[in-house]
Amino acid sequence: MGTIRLQNIRTFSFHGCLLEESKIGSDYSIDLEVKTDMRKSAISDNLHDTVDYVLLNRIVLEEMAIRSKLLEHVAHRIISRIFKEIPSIARVMIEVSKLNPPIGGDVEAVTIQMEEYRS
Repeated sequence: MGTIRLQNIRTFSFHGCLLEESKIGSDYSIDLEVKTDMRKSAISDNLHDTVDYVLLNRIVLEEMAIRSKLLEHVAHRIISRIFKEIPSIARVMIEVSKLNPPIGGDVEAVTIQMEEYRS
């Protein structure tokens, strides 16, 4: 088993429960980690034998572009889509951070973390 990480994927999205958040948007940072068997690709040196991180990045960006009220909801969509489109992935761990959240204080980010295993 091996790990692929995409760190600090940056997006501008419109998630949040407040009406203003749906209009003005916010900056987000996403960290994604997947577990997969890398033995075949380690020998073959062939992209088709591993998980293409370009596809992982595209899934994250496309799902982040769909508005959700809760970060948990968008994270769950990302995880579900990864499991659906990439059968070789056994585990997904994701952190979604809203940078400078509108919570009435000096807070750099609010982050949710979710981890799921293929069932």
